[in-house]
Amino acid sequence: MKVAIGYPPLEQTKGVPLLSQNRQFQYFNAPTYIYPMVPAYAASLAKEKGYDVVWMDGIAEKKTYGEWLHDLEAEKPDLLMIETKAPVIKSHWKIVNELKKRMPEMIVVMVGDHVTWNPTETLDECGVDYIITGGDYDFLLSDLLEALKSKSYLPGGIYGRKGDSRVSVDPKWLKWHKSEKGEYWQSGPLELQHNLDELPFVDRDLTKWWLYAYENGNYKYTPATYMYSGRDCWWNRCTFCVWDHTLNPQGFYRRFSPERLFAEIKHVVDKYKVREIFDDAGTLFVGPPLKKFCELMIESGYNKKVVLGCNMRLNALTSEYYELMAKANFRFILYGMESANQETLDKLDKGLRVEEIEEGARIAKKAGLEPHITVMLGYPWETEEMALNTINLAKELFKKGYVDTMQATVVVPYPGTPLYKECVEKGWLQVDPKDYEAFDMRRPVMKVPFSNERLHELTQALYSSFFTPQYIFRKIKSIRNWNDVRFLWYSAWKLFGHLLDFDKEQTKVSWWSPRFWINAGKVMFGHVVPKRN
Repeated sequence: MKVAIGYPPLEQTKGVPLLSQNRQFQYFNAPTYIYPMVPAYAASLAKEKGYDVVWMDGIAEKKTYGEWLHDLEAEKPDLLMIETKAPVIKSHWKIVNELKKRMPEMIVVMVGDHVTWNPTETLDECGVDYIITGGDYDFLLSDLLEALKSKSYLPGGIYGRKGDSRVSVDPKWLKWHKSEKGEYWQSGPLELQHNLDELPFVDRDLTKWWLYAYENGNYKYTPATYMYSGRDCWWNRCTFCVWDHTLNPQGFYRRFSPERLFAEIKHVVDKYKVREIFDDAGTLFVGPPLKKFCELMIESGYNKKVVLGCNMRLNALTSEYYELMAKANFRFILYGMESANQETLDKLDKGLRVEEIEEGARIAKKAGLEPHITVMLGYPWETEEMALNTINLAKELFKKGYVDTMQATVVVPYPGTPLYKECVEKGWLQVDPKDYEAFDMRRPVMKVPFSNERLHELTQALYSSFFTPQYIFRKIKSIRNWNDVRFLWYSAWKLFGHLLDFDKEQTKVSWWSPRFWINAGKVMFGHVVPKRN
């Protein structure tokens, strides 16, 4: 059986769609390609089990939809797996319907957070054959392939259509779902209990690792690649995170062992000579597993061969752990700060105190790491003064040298999250709850106590927190080699790309606007971004 795993290109003008390995969907004007870790494990596991696998990421390969479709028809796979998300789900419905007309014998499988949240909706709207729910679709894809080949019972978490005789479902677990458009079966409850250590190493040749090795703002040294040490975040509670409540809900966090993670890192460094690795688990494991992993890196000497990065919580580690990570050659550490208002942090279930933000960044920086913060604006309960609190704290962190880089976004309540549910119940949405394309971070979808235009001005002002004289001086002073120059240039290019990440109605507050530069100057030289007259 021949299996294709990939992403069809989307014919639109908004930029590069960040579909893969991305909890927060966004179109980027500055191209960014993130290694799709679970699809890559799915491809590698299927190949290990003897299936003929082809990798067809038309987005990362910068193909047109026509070129991708031509390649797909030339490959003639028996099955195609597509990962999808809310802002592109309707485009994917159209693509699937076209594919089923052109290649009616090809089985189409869809995976991802949106179809996990509402699988029957997609079965209603397009000709997809099966939907695999949850975050273990690497394991479940191979189980589905086996069921198609040998008629073995499907595991739980897979949805299909009434009358499908190609697979078998254990009658004691079979559950039926009816809608106005059809009747569908569910193979049983989703059980996320797979042992991640049983996965093979990602076959990076098969999955064309070089496509994702350069154009990524997390990398200072290239070629670089991703790892995925766990599924997904051990905190696992943030109300805005769609993965925490669909793919890997609370109670189902699992991780690789430190030994297994180190073994794959060693393999990648030895075979592909990568210079930097970013681990994209929602939060890297902490405590004894982190200590063991760092010791393996140090004792083996691989801390001198590769630079590491990871996601972390601001209040998760002590200075002793940061110092150990620095010895293991961790460089980049990414924190979800989200807000400088305790009310917001509490409503998001962040488990974080405002006073812990600066301290966490400070001790990481003191150990020699390069902290990056992600910040969001546009909460329905936050006044403009509260938004300014966040901007001012971000500026202070840059001014004091505790933070090196930042990403600022407008918060999006993705379908499947508690925040989305609250928005629907309380009438906080500016758009129809089913207008999924609007959830692409191009414009606010939640009502805020001030204008949408002002919110975008504040988001751009937050980006201009970079431009304190102290920060610019430190960055120039820190240049030691060509890697530093290249990274700073790429970061600046990404910054301007982010400032353009708005739709055409919002270009009047983009970077070429005098209004942006006026606001940038105000942020550079003073704490407050005054309202426009």
